[in-house]
Amino acid sequence: MIFTIAARELRSLFLSPLAWAVLAVVQFILAYIFLTQVDNYLAWQPRLAAVEGAPGVADLVIAPLFADAAIVLLLVAPLLTMRVLSEERRNRTLSLLFSAPVSMTEIIIGKYLGVLAFFLVLLALLALMPLSLLAGTELDLGKLAAGLLGLTLLLAAFAATGLFMSALTEQPTIAAISTFGLLLLLWIIDWAGNGDNQGSGLFAYLSMLRHYETLLKGLFNSTDVAYYLLVITLFLGLSIRRLDADRLSH
Repeated sequence: MIFTIAARELRSLFLSPLAWAVLAVVQFILAYIFLTQVDNYLAWQPRLAAVEGAPGVADLVIAPLFADAAIVLLLVAPLLTMRVLSEERRNRTLSLLFSAPVSMTEIIIGKYLGVLAFFLVLLALLALMPLSLLAGTELDLGKLAAGLLGLTLLLAAFAATGLFMSALTEQPTIAAISTFGLLLLLWIIDWAGNGDNQGSGLFAYLSMLRHYETLLKGLFNSTDVAYYLLVITLFLGLSIRRLDADRLSH
């Protein structure tokens, strides 16, 4: 049933004009950023050739592209997740899911996988841009893989957060705004700890940006992966509890 629900959710996303608009706009913006970074790299290349140990394509093109992609996707993720459960609640179709022979865990994981699959389509289209550089230059595939892993984990965390916020309300707009607020807070939370050494360690650990930056540098750390898996598990667990409470109240 999980994959049936996931396929249904993915199909509903592709039937939505909003999802196609997001897909087109995101690819246009990221393609523009990518071409700008390539143009800048070509302008700097004569100077870089004379510098020993100069940064390469992965540092000057791919890493900035993935960093900008994270910001763009943070802005659009709430738009893609806002209707996942709030629309079901508003249309009174959530009770049909409760009466079906399926657990709350299956419903949440199925819907989550459907949204995540759409995000992975976005990621696959994005990955084609740096991979196209293989036709004319050598790439640090290790840094590319670390960056893709970081962006995949980041999108998975965005999807889980948006799913939970969508489970709290029947208004998609409220779900989108609250998702954006929470994601932005988790993105910049380490700014609050800059003046306090004791607190800054905690805020730095809670920051999505800090863990993502490490992977963008090509440094694989199990702590960063564990952080994203913890965020995903936490918000999926909270979503399951929320749906379970709704089922009991019916």
